Amino acid sequence: MAAGTTPADGAQRFLADAAARGLDVAVVERPAARSLEEAAGILGISPADIVKSLVVKHRDGSFLFALIPGDRQISWPKLRALVGVNKLSLPHADVALAATGYERGTITPLGSTTAWPVYADATITGRRISMGAGAHGRSAFVDADALTAALGAVVADISEPS
Repeated sequence: MAAGTTPADGAQRFLADAAARGLDVAVVERPAARSLEEAAGILGISPADIVKSLVVKHRDGSFLFALIPGDRQISWPKLRALVGVNKLSLPHADVALAATGYERGTITPLGSTTAWPVYADATITGRRISMGAGAHGRSAFVDADALTAALGAVVADISEPS
């Protein structure tokens, strides 16, 4: 955890940013889950309805968020082409924490300590999704179209089946 931060800080940052953007989010507390599939079962939704907020590192040291449905994975060729670079990678957990202020499993663009660009897979549009809410044991439900609009996200085909 970043120096001077607590799990409650992440949850508060998430809620404050969502409110500032006018987003209607419903946060639910849930037991810890060992996998995305287990979390989906606890929430009573399909894995596709949980959107992973992945931190992606550029070669130049900057980052972006990729919002990917739980039943899919990043298509690196598609994302690299869209971003216009030839190298992107998933950073180590400590690097992702330093870049966002969130631990893995709690990462979300909402309330990130740095507002990195957001790229959302087109398959999330038109539905209500669940995503990390800034703290372990919490999930947020939000309209995907409202979320991508509020974040100024680039919505495109950036995933492939897992």
